[in-house]
Amino acid sequence: MLSMDVFGELRRMNKRQVYFQFLNFAMIVASALMMWKGMMVVTGSESPIVVVLSGSMEPAFYRGDLLFLTNYQQDKIEAGEIVVFKIDGRDIPIVHRVIKLHENEDGKVKFLTKGDNNEVDDRGLYKPGQLWVERNHVVGRARGFVPYIGMITILMNDYPQVKYAILGLLGVFVLIHRE
Repeated sequence: MLSMDVFGELRRMNKRQVYFQFLNFAMIVASALMMWKGMMVVTGSESPIVVVLSGSMEPAFYRGDLLFLTNYQQDKIEAGEIVVFKIDGRDIPIVHRVIKLHENEDGKVKFLTKGDNNEVDDRGLYKPGQLWVERNHVVGRARGFVPYIGMITILMNDYPQVKYAILGLLGVFVLIHRE
């Protein structure tokens, strides 16, 4: 029933209206990408917003919390700070607390991390032979959060059908909405 209404709406539009609707849709997508890139520039982070995917940081952060990150290179990372980092060979960033700093003779600082809800440090998560996280692995430092709002992202990743249904409905809405 819905699909027939959508095609009926599209048939009632002339070519100019259809082009206008597609242009509106493209502008929405382009605006979202520009906002994301702008946030990257302002925060200094390749990923200024991340979702907590596990319970390893409870009670500080729960699964589904949305974190806001900054990654200013001139700011030193201190023990006790919550950082988001990527390990070589892993696609998903990890959100954990810095528990120990290590400074080399050349002044380069490395650090050890651990989830607040974990019994042991993260050396088991690092790539084989790696004992410390280096500054270049850091995606950002947690500066704020919104509780549970990221559950939408988790649902869309766990159930791709939900993602496609939501994107499809949004696309249909943009195409048939005339204002």
